[in-house]
This record gives sequence, C-alpha cells and structure tokens, in this order.
Amino acid sequence: RRLCFPPYSKGAMENCSAVTVFTLEGFGGEVQVFLSLLFFILYSVTLAGNVGMITIISLDSRLHTPMYFFLKNLSFLDLCYSSVITPKALLSFSTGRRAISYNGCATQMFFFSLFGTTEAFFLAAMAYDRFVAICDPLRYPMKMSKRVCQVLVVGSYLSGCLNGSIQTGFTFRLSFCGSGKIDHFFCDVPAVMNAACSDTAANEMAMLVVCGLIIVSTGLVVLISYGYILTTVLRMPSAECRRRAFSTCASHLVAVSLFFGTVFFMYAQPGAVAFPGQSKVVSVFYTVVIPMLNPLIYSLRNKEVKEALRRQLKKKGF
Repeated sequence: RRLCFPPYSKGAMENCSAVTVFTLEGFGGEVQVFLSLLFFILYSVTLAGNVGMITIISLDSRLHTPMYFFLKNLSFLDLCYSSVITPKALLSFSTGRRAISYNGCATQMFFFSLFGTTEAFFLAAMAYDRFVAICDPLRYPMKMSKRVCQVLVVGSYLSGCLNGSIQTGFTFRLSFCGSGKIDHFFCDVPAVMNAACSDTAANEMAMLVVCGLIIVSTGLVVLISYGYILTTVLRMPSAECRRRAFSTCASHLVAVSLFFGTVFFMYAQPGAVAFPGQSKVVSVFYTVVIPMLNPLIYSLRNKEVKEALRRQLKKKGF
C-alpha cells in the first residue's frame, strides 16, 4: 500500500485512503466495441504469425543460422510483448471491466518495459549481425558464433529487466489517491505517473534519461551498422550482389523504423507525461500493430522463409 500524500501532509492524508485498485479509462464511448473487434483480429494475426515464424525456423534446418536465430527470438518476444497488454485490454473493451489491481498494474508495467527494452536491443543485435555478414563475411562464423548469439540474447533480456525494474520502481514510489483513474488502456509509465498526486519531476527526468539512453545507444548501433553496410554494398561491382545485399536488410530496416519511431515519440521526448491522451493511438500501434507486422514484414520480403514454408507445406501434403 502507498500513502496518498507525503508524511508532512497529515491533515490531507486523514481524508484520503490509499489506492489499491486502478481504473483504466481506455478510449471510452462507443469506440470500445470497435476496439474490441480490432484488438481481437490483430492479436489473432499476431499469434498466428509469430507462432508460425517460430515453427518454420525451428523445423527447417536451412534456417538454423544466426540471422534466423535472432528472428525466432524476436517472434517469441513479440508474442510476450503483445500478450502483456492485449488480452487485458480486449477484456476491458468487450466487458467494460476496467479495474486493475495495484500489484497487477505494477506487474504489467514491469513486463511491458522489460519486453519493450529487450526488443530495442534485439533490433540492434540484428543490425550488427547484418553488418558482420556483409562487411566481414570471412569472419562471420567466428564473430556470430552460437555462443555470441546466446550472449547477445541474454544480455538484451538483462537490459530489459534492468530498465523494467527502474521504471516500475520509480513510478510506484509515487503517491496515488482519489479515484485512481489512469487515462490509458494499460499501465504505461507516463499514464501512471500522470495519475499520481505527488511531484513527478524526478520520475520524468529518470524516464527521459534512461529511455533516451537506451534509444540513442541501440539506435546508434543500427545507424553505424547500416552506414558501413551501405558503404560496402555501393562498392560491390555486381548489381545483382547489391540487390541481394539490400534485400537482406530491407525487412529489418522497416521493422527498426517502425519501432524506434514510435518509441521515441512515446518515451524520449519532454511532455510525454503531460499529454498522455495524444499517445493512445500511437500506443495501439506499437503494442498491437508492430508485433503483428514483424512476422509479415520478414516473411513477405524474405525468399528463404517463403521457400521454407513451401517445403513444410509440401511435407504435410498441401
């Protein structure tokens, strides 16, 4: 439990009880019916796409390479990332039950921050993988060995766990009182901070610094990697070689642009807490739409994945 006001405000504290249950306001109105249908469709496609990607990569030995190792882990991460938010939001939209417990809200925030941060590091690791494959192909097996790939995945999750602990710990040290209404459809950091009745200046600064550092560091890895890739590809004598090199990077560039663009808008700019309402549509995009799009982006633009799917369907007699 948390006190409603700081200890020095004893008179106010006597007239206010601690918040143990929050209310997720969502979007309100008749749009809830539309959103319940929309979220159900998007989540169903997310489950089918990511489970399908994991299955294809696991079953086809030709896809047991570092690039597809990261892609399989990205699909698993997108499943977790979306599942932290969508089922609860779907239940809220369809039944009108908007309550979420204090501990439930903290748990949702922690895992959402964990998976979101991990995805940023995954995308950076995948950019580094493409950099080594194109710019230093002779040493690719050594630089991207199985052990190196596993270390990058574990390190990404540890980084996500650290950021999740920081964001959740800082946010739930705040005081909450009154109705406990959160102007959002899930327990996002800016929205929960906006519902607090104590000063959030330190929290806003911590979010801006930590999230900004994560976005800038991972974004720099992506930019530097693709800077070297572009230079190397332009030096290739064959147009066919250049086309093949660019095609292996195109899907990843689309995924990176979608993810980092929306995350920067949400967490790495001043004013994210002051105006939470403007971020709801963007939140729908990066919590539900991006996890659905990733397997489509990588499968539709990837010849090897499409061929692997055909082989698996042929084995099943289709």
